[in-house]
Order: sequence, then C-alpha cells, then structure tokens
Amino acid sequence: MCRNIKRLFNFEPPATEQEVRDASLQYVRKLSGYSRPSIANEQAFNAAVEEIAAASNRLLQSLTTNASPRNREQEALKQKQRSEQRFG
Repeated sequence: MCRNIKRLFNFEPPATEQEVRDASLQYVRKLSGYSRPSIANEQAFNAAVEEIAAASNRLLQSLTTNASPRNREQEALKQKQRSEQRFG
C-alpha cells in the first residue's frame, strides 16, 4: 500500500470528505500507475476515485472502537519525529 495514504479512522476531529477523497485519489493513482490519466482514461479514473471515496466514507462511518480518539497534532508530531529519525 502507498505510504502516503494516512489512517483516517478514530481521529478528533473526524476525517473530512476532502481527506477521504485525497486518500482515494492516492489509492487509484497507485493501483492504476497514473498520476494523471490520459483523456481516454480520465472518466474511468475519476469514477473509480469517487466510488472508492464513497465506500471509504461508508466504512469510516460504520466502524466502532472503544479506544479514545487520536489527536491530529500529536500524530503529526510523531510522524515528523519518525521522519527525522529515518532521514536525518
């Protein structure tokens, strides 16, 4: 799976529609091998992004957990620290 796709479940505040769509776009890009589809494939590419975004939204809304929601700022800080350790 693409490393750029971030976990979206169990955050406070919840993931936005744009975040879900961005993750869907990254997934379709990875799966298709296109960062920008040709004109001939654009309609199929965009339809796939929208279908995956809709399915992802349904999934996120139906999931439940007993864990407390994660804080976005703390998770971003952890990610930055991991990146600094990895890349110097």
